[in-house]
Amino acid sequence: MQLIGMLDSPFVRRTAISMQMLGIAFEHRSLSVFRDFDTFRRINPLVKAPTLVCDDGVQLVDSGLIIDYLESTVAPDRRLLPAEPASRRAALRLIGVALLAAEKSVQVVYERKRPDELRYQPWLERVAGQLNSACAMLDGEIGALASPWLQGEQPGQADITVAVAWGFVQLVVPELVAARDYPALAAFAARAEQLPAFRAWPLPAD
Repeated sequence: MQLIGMLDSPFVRRTAISMQMLGIAFEHRSLSVFRDFDTFRRINPLVKAPTLVCDDGVQLVDSGLIIDYLESTVAPDRRLLPAEPASRRAALRLIGVALLAAEKSVQVVYERKRPDELRYQPWLERVAGQLNSACAMLDGEIGALASPWLQGEQPGQADITVAVAWGFVQLVVPELVAARDYPALAAFAARAEQLPAFRAWPLPAD
């Protein structure tokens, strides 16, 4: 099984960390959708990161779908999402907010790739507002926690996705999202980064 994509993508990194926590062995191929476009395209013509290449050659794309499939391959007590509907819904809500933060950060990155005269500042301001709203929601949830992790006594998929998203936000748009404004979220992510699975698949320094 191969995971294709670079760890500076929050979607690739959440998949890698999830696979580690699920105990699923895999090979990581760190290919860029930009610098390694032709090589990536020979593997997957869609050039979509992450791409999971299963042992039988079947390919899956989109981190959420990949993780959903992988969860189905392990015993229920090893899964990272709760089965009980109310707990599952609570985890999925937080995952959705964290993924929005990651997606909005990506939108800023791509908008900034345009020449200065083609950038649409009102759009950037709207996206920055959505990004900060997501971080504020997560900071409030974490600040009110009565348990060590978002999903209880052990970290689960919500914890992985929230911490990975925050790390990505701080990597690419720290000037839009000040860590001092979200102290609970920042401290939570720093604690998650010390987990073995996070340390095995670290966020690149730049």
